[in-house]
Amino acid sequence: MTDDTGAGRGFTGFIRKRRMILAAGLVGVLLGASAMALAPGAPVSGQDRAAIEKIVHDYILAHPEIIPEAMERLQAREIAKVVDANRKAIETPFAGAWAGAADGDVVLVEFFDYACGYCRASQPDVERLLKEDKKLKVVWREFPVLGEDSRKAALVSLAAAEAGKYKAFHDKLFALGRPSPDAVKSAQAAAGTSASPSASPRFDAEIEKNYDLARALSLTGTPAFIVGGKVLQGAVGYDALKDAIVEARAKK
Repeated sequence: MTDDTGAGRGFTGFIRKRRMILAAGLVGVLLGASAMALAPGAPVSGQDRAAIEKIVHDYILAHPEIIPEAMERLQAREIAKVVDANRKAIETPFAGAWAGAADGDVVLVEFFDYACGYCRASQPDVERLLKEDKKLKVVWREFPVLGEDSRKAALVSLAAAEAGKYKAFHDKLFALGRPSPDAVKSAQAAAGTSASPSASPRFDAEIEKNYDLARALSLTGTPAFIVGGKVLQGAVGYDALKDAIVEARAKK
């Protein structure tokens, strides 16, 4: 996602800071683990520790490619803990903002923005999964980060969810392209709803909750998918989503 809005800059700065903390922590873990591995159960002298740290330091410099891979694995484990701690909030849809099996054994959650071209490109993949997998539940979370039209469309979308017209509105608006005011009105007409979000502070509260969840999950843009304990960011495609669903189902 490319975003130069205030919200986008805030998320980017937050994620950059978290990655720096993870990197510093990772180096410390590597050094500590190396000392324990070389002298399990025994105290390590200052001289020995310095020697061990130099060996690890030199190895990291000679093989810097291990750092991104190790960071990726560490971050995945940390994110899985966040998903588990917030699973109910992540997987519980707002009113009718879901599709598929009501009691699905696996829930695919998508954080999306109606102005996001990659979200639009991912629509056929999600639809294919819904048609093929009768035990899958898909939950959509409004995550408008691409400007004022995005947020206005998200509010109308939540109103459609309360009116029981969510899926029809959601599909039609994506089919129309960017969420201009005229496109939003056309999508409402096609879905058979004229529900207005202006009277309900619940919609603003839902969007703010999704922002908070996105920060906790270190989401950097849209679309972002949560399946089981895994977070997939970007238009990852049908195969990656399918594999994540299979993996989540196997862990049940």
